[in-house]
Amino acid sequence: MMRGHAILTGAEMREAEQAVMAAGIPEYMLMERAGAAAAEIVWRAGGKRDLLVLCGPGNNGGDGFVIARLLRARGVAVRVAALGKSRTDSSMKAREAWGGPVENFLDAAPATQIVDALFGTGLSRGLDAEVATKLRALAEQASFSYALDLPSGVQTDTGELLSDVPGMGVCIALGALKPAHMLQPAATCWQRLVCADIGIETSHAKMHRLAPPQLHRPGPAAHKYSRGLVAVVGGEMAGAGLLASQAAAHGGSGMVRHLVQGQVQEGPGAIIAERTDAAQDVAHRLNDGRFRAVLAGPGLGRGKGASDRLTAVLAAGHPLVLDADALVLLAEEGLNAVPPGAVLTPHEGEFVRLFGNLPGSKVERALEAARRSRSTLIYKGSDSIVAAPDGRAVLSPPGSSWLSTAGTGDVLAGLVAARLAVTGDGFRAACEALWLHAEAARRAGAAFIADDLLVELPAAIASRL
Repeated sequence: MMRGHAILTGAEMREAEQAVMAAGIPEYMLMERAGAAAAEIVWRAGGKRDLLVLCGPGNNGGDGFVIARLLRARGVAVRVAALGKSRTDSSMKAREAWGGPVENFLDAAPATQIVDALFGTGLSRGLDAEVATKLRALAEQASFSYALDLPSGVQTDTGELLSDVPGMGVCIALGALKPAHMLQPAATCWQRLVCADIGIETSHAKMHRLAPPQLHRPGPAAHKYSRGLVAVVGGEMAGAGLLASQAAAHGGSGMVRHLVQGQVQEGPGAIIAERTDAAQDVAHRLNDGRFRAVLAGPGLGRGKGASDRLTAVLAAGHPLVLDADALVLLAEEGLNAVPPGAVLTPHEGEFVRLFGNLPGSKVERALEAARRSRSTLIYKGSDSIVAAPDGRAVLSPPGSSWLSTAGTGDVLAGLVAARLAVTGDGFRAACEALWLHAEAARRAGAAFIADDLLVELPAAIASRL
């Protein structure tokens, strides 16, 4: 499984920096590295356009002074405006090395380019209103804007906006991504995100950005059962189950059986639709050791019949993907009813119904829910998170807002079931499905419906072979 950029919390980043310094690299040298990496990004984007660097009192501001000094040496017309005096040893040293004029932040005139190096990570409270208003004005008047590590006013670990935060052109993460780079609402505060290497060790990180998967073609000896047999247990709303079944069929599984309640709805001939009105019919159909994954939830319903069908699914002993109505029914039964090792795909409302109002950031809530349920979670939203009981987490960058339409969750659930049948690994299946879902949405463009995602899935998969 391919891993994306490491994501470190504020505390983890401080520990990683301390480890570098304990190995003999002075703090100021780390600041020089950070400033040099960021300066190179600004230089490549803006060249010699006039630049205003906004420096705060801490080490983020010290990084800003390094940027200003290095770009001045390249011939850029650089001005620096500071929000008070520098307060750390390294930032004072960087300010001294700059050696040029330092304007008062609140009096600074606009420039073609600005760098926000006021606070970055580590904020616990928002900016004063006067400071936030001035920062917004300077950002809106600039043609090129850069936030160093994070825009000032963003909470590092939660993505919360502690005060008014202007939109920035580029956010330059230093050393590693932070949770706020992936979490809403912060993740909408810039147009482009880049991560600058400053020599921080991140191999120990348990949190990563969602990366494009490395998929594989079926081998020469493959057949429909070896590639993975999937069952989708439908219920009252046949359309949702059919969408999930088609997604499972397109997602790489060898065969899909749609266990339908009531009249069989016409669909692709490749999907085997089997009428199973009673729970015992479901149990009978699932009594087949060839199933590699069973999906229940899309269109299942919430009545007594749906509950009985879900009970039959849970008792069958197959690898499970539980979505939508199945999660609502499980919330009534309690977490002990969730089989260990399942993949759960709740949106916010389903999450709260199933796990209650857990404290902490969205990442912390996802990890705690995964631990309690002993299952892999896709905590869905515009900032979806895949969390495992062992503490691993993968955060998805913002996807298409057009996914906010009926049936797209059914498609995602079907994709998870397909990838689970292929890989046998719930965490990997969840990550692969989430990426393919987002890529299909990207290819579908604007104003699509869930059915359009199915059309784009083969191309999305082909792009990763």
